[in-house]
Amino acid sequence: MSFEGRHILAISDFTKEELLRIIKVAGEVDKDREKHKDLLRGKIAATLFFEASTRTRMSFQAAMQRLGGSIIGFSDVSMTSIKKGESLPDTIKIVSGYCDVIIMRHPESGSVAEAAKDAAVPVINAGDGTNEHPTQTILDLYTIKKELGRLEGLKVGFVGDSKYGRTVHSLVRALSNFNPEFYFISHPLLKMPEEYLEGLNKKGIKYFEETDLFKVSKELDVLYVTRIQKERFESEEEYKKVKGAYRLGKSLAKHIRSDAKILHPLPRVDELDPELDELPQSIYFKQAHNGIPVRMALLGLVLGKLK
Repeated sequence: MSFEGRHILAISDFTKEELLRIIKVAGEVDKDREKHKDLLRGKIAATLFFEASTRTRMSFQAAMQRLGGSIIGFSDVSMTSIKKGESLPDTIKIVSGYCDVIIMRHPESGSVAEAAKDAAVPVINAGDGTNEHPTQTILDLYTIKKELGRLEGLKVGFVGDSKYGRTVHSLVRALSNFNPEFYFISHPLLKMPEEYLEGLNKKGIKYFEETDLFKVSKELDVLYVTRIQKERFESEEEYKKVKGAYRLGKSLAKHIRSDAKILHPLPRVDELDPELDELPQSIYFKQAHNGIPVRMALLGLVLGKLK
């Protein structure tokens, strides 16, 4: 099971065994960071962020630096030669000569996979439009496994944006390897796209579509909340129809099990009241911090320094 030199573009590119291997390596890194502090000394990662990011970009930077590596790149396209008219393929070809791995986020679905065709180094997809966010998914799996002790046979509810939520799409694909039961809770205009439901039907995975969270909340092992992403909508008018559809407060505690876990890929807007942070079920900040060991593991694996 070799990851060296491999692009990380889509969660469906990984087998169940490969996902479990990455999670295991992340756990090993997390237990002994001191042991890995010079693992990538002399290696350079380029972060190419064509779209705004805080957690993903900074956690990749922190992961690379904690492994002894260096970071170059940009988070403002207006300061690059693309603003002068340089094509994306040319940018990728140039940057490939400056680094050992490229970490890229882009607002267009499929753009990172296209860019990887022109890269001479491994490319890691840090989010492409409404399509995929594979490293977020792996840290979500890592968090669930760490907190609940298992991935098999979980009942997972997704509340918020199932239509445009790339984190939802990727996590559904990943958890499909572990005999899950899904609950998609959303406004009718933000339903899970048919292509994903068809995929679940083909695999024989049970799922339910619902608009009322509290009808199913007591069933759930995991409640995965997402914000309604204004930037994904074609018009302000369309966004206003669904804005604020779900706003969860501390009363949620009465409607979920004491052993359930609440996750959120963040950032949040108004869908999770800060008072929820006090609940023992709320682990979204732990989830975000788990991005460090997971991305450390991924960088070490694709650069051939971890096995």
